[in-house]
Amino acid sequence: MNPSLKPSWRASVLGSQLAELLRRPGRLVTTGLSVLVAAFVVFATVMAQQIATNTTVDRFRGTPEAVSLIATADDESSATIGEATLERIRALPGVAEAVGRVDAGAPIDGPFERYLQLYADPGTGPLSQVELVKGSYPDGAGQIAVNRQAAEELQLAPGTRTTLLFPDPDDEDGVKTVKVTVTVTGVVRSTATAVQQTSGYATDTHIARLAEVPGYPRVDIRARNGVPEGELSQQVRAVLDKASVLDKASVLDKASSGTSSGASLTSGSVVRAREAREAVNGDVREIFRLIAVFLAVAVGAAALVATSTFRIVFAQRLRQLALLRAIGASQPRLVTALAVEGALVGVVAGVIGVVTALGAGHLAPPAARLLVGQELSAPGFLVLQAVLVVVGTVLVTVCAVLAPALSAAGVSPLQALRTAGTATGERRLRPARLAAGILLTVAAAGLAALLLGDLPEPGQEDYDRDFAMMVTVASAGFAFLALVTLGPFLVRPVLAVAGWPLRRLGTTGRLAVSGVGGTPHRAAAVSVVVALGVALVSGALVSVACLSGYTERTAAVEAPADFRVTAGGKELDAGLVRQFAASPQLTHVTGYRTLLTTVGSREIEVSDLDPDALPTGSYVDTATGSLDDRGPGHAVVASGTADLLGVRAGDTFTLPSGRGDIRLTVAATLPGQGPLQAGVLVVPADLDRMGASRNASGILADAAAEGLAARGEAHRALETTIRAHVTDPDDLSVSVLAAGRDTDQDTIRTMGATALGLVALTVLIAVVGVTATTSLTAIERTREFGLLRALGLGGGALRRTITLEAGLYGVLGGVLGLALGVPYAWLLMRIVITSAPLSLPGGQLLVVFTGLAALTALAGLLPARRATRVTPMTALGSTE
Repeated sequence: MNPSLKPSWRASVLGSQLAELLRRPGRLVTTGLSVLVAAFVVFATVMAQQIATNTTVDRFRGTPEAVSLIATADDESSATIGEATLERIRALPGVAEAVGRVDAGAPIDGPFERYLQLYADPGTGPLSQVELVKGSYPDGAGQIAVNRQAAEELQLAPGTRTTLLFPDPDDEDGVKTVKVTVTVTGVVRSTATAVQQTSGYATDTHIARLAEVPGYPRVDIRARNGVPEGELSQQVRAVLDKASVLDKASVLDKASSGTSSGASLTSGSVVRAREAREAVNGDVREIFRLIAVFLAVAVGAAALVATSTFRIVFAQRLRQLALLRAIGASQPRLVTALAVEGALVGVVAGVIGVVTALGAGHLAPPAARLLVGQELSAPGFLVLQAVLVVVGTVLVTVCAVLAPALSAAGVSPLQALRTAGTATGERRLRPARLAAGILLTVAAAGLAALLLGDLPEPGQEDYDRDFAMMVTVASAGFAFLALVTLGPFLVRPVLAVAGWPLRRLGTTGRLAVSGVGGTPHRAAAVSVVVALGVALVSGALVSVACLSGYTERTAAVEAPADFRVTAGGKELDAGLVRQFAASPQLTHVTGYRTLLTTVGSREIEVSDLDPDALPTGSYVDTATGSLDDRGPGHAVVASGTADLLGVRAGDTFTLPSGRGDIRLTVAATLPGQGPLQAGVLVVPADLDRMGASRNASGILADAAAEGLAARGEAHRALETTIRAHVTDPDDLSVSVLAAGRDTDQDTIRTMGATALGLVALTVLIAVVGVTATTSLTAIERTREFGLLRALGLGGGALRRTITLEAGLYGVLGGVLGLALGVPYAWLLMRIVITSAPLSLPGGQLLVVFTGLAALTALAGLLPARRATRVTPMTALGSTE
């Protein structure tokens, strides 16, 4: 070829490919859609991570975003920034707003311990940490607003009055209190903390006067627009330097002379960063690590979908590529042209996917608030991440194009004499690929066997869980790669079983099974992406089920009921249990007795609490033995006591008591502590033998209905009954055990919703991949479908055939995904939380399996409708 013609030749090859792309807009849309969804999923995951991060930080930090500077009293005791100093700060030219922060909890007047934590907040504006839900915000002395929990549990609706108890400032001993009656004006929602407690709010001045505090330990300052932080700091420092801290009980503005370092100034951004680091520690940090892993998985799924889609598209264009080869186009030129085509698709689809995900991310908070009442923080505008995702989309698309492009560009010129319909998928699995798949399978199985052979025991502290988790992830990665490699080999046996019911449906079922089985490489490529989504969803469901079981079992030990009534070690009147049980607001009222005994040098609590008397008793797990064997002469022993005594189920041991030693047989041992920290559980008759009193040591009770309002009514019913039937009600205390349990359950629900929301995006990729594959297959098999129509197959039957084929992709992926996701989720949970039960949410997994099969079947409806619109004569005359 003439060298001078090379540029024009290169341009003609590239131009021909772009012209082909524009001539077939259906292929362009289908190819671009899979890449677009991939970009959307990746950036949506980034947005979800940002939403999760911002929500976590906003819930647990105490510094609003608008705070520029924070003035803090340095002394550790009661030295504070006084009201006069705060007013001088507010008067500074660079200050737009300054708010004093102070909290002063106060008991509510009454015979029982009910507490209201008071916070100073402006109620409106950028520095406010509350949002008004009902009524109005306090604007005068003796007024407060309360949060929803206080409104429901303590019945403090707007307009009600209550009396708070504050320490008497004139009482040096701190024993006397002052009663202050306040009026509730509104109900607010706190945006500053996720801690569940009954709280009240008012402006800084009113809270300081209400609680008679001398000043504010902290002042939040917001700068006027355009005022630099350095200039603002100088202005505030000049005010603070005019005040001094005289002693531990003074305030900064009580001295008029001298310069003091009694208050420090800190940038609001510095404090927010510190609060953010503290907020994302522990379990939250682990969630973010999992999100980062999911990002890598999502990118891998996107690459698989894009590779499969381009492979099918290039296979349909074999005649055109072969003609270019016949007239002199070299393989490198064709590869370059196809790669440029993929890059253009990646740019357009990446930009659209990122913009769509950005919009979805900003719609998520209001949608969550409207639909489920969940408060989420806005993600912001992540420009750098958006650019990186677009660039990454282009790179992934180009990389996805290379393998099919090399294969397609290597087509023989003789292929131009054939039709695209003769270019069927390769059925045989190459020896190198088979060997690689076997090697990956052995590696995955070997790592899993290594982990199973060295699983930690309950309570084992020296086990390296981080390393074990890394090995688990590596094993799961090898298993997935083995599934990708051996997919064409696995499709046939799975299809033989899964396709059996479809073959009984008649011609359409047999055609659908043969259509999928006839191209095992293509079926495997699509099914593997579906399997990835199913594996992640099933793994998330199993993990959440295991965590929920663990939380329920922990609650059954630490908080077996909503309420616990005790008398500080004293005995309770036996009739009190009957009085509680007669209240319609209470249920599952159970009295129990305890007795302390000493084994060696250790004091052990023996209790006759019957776990079966409470709904939470079904969640109490055993390490050895069974709770059903508990009876006279048989005891249930907590793990620590069992280790001390060296016993397990079936062994005998002796407990000393005031009436002599008592011999007991171990019915069961627990993996952790006993209910309410009891070391040994026995039946009442055995506790009588040990000399225990007839009166109860404590009483457990549940609210008769769910919800904070019902719990508040139950709490008041307990207090009313105690006041009516107890001579000295101040000796009794009512503990709300359900508060901590609710916090743990909310955490599990949030984690579960976050995980399922993220992995659902992978399922979205899978469904779009099925749609793209089915659409392109319908184009590729135009002649085949035309022949079937000519032989008498009706349009409805052909539509059902294509829809069933698409559904089969979901069935194949569902089977393979469940086989991969469930075992690894169990293994991971067994490593992370040794005592967590291995739960199988069968109903949820069945819904996922059938739902995904239905979704993939629906994904084939549009291609099916398109295929049935082609007449037999048009289809038989087609060359592609």
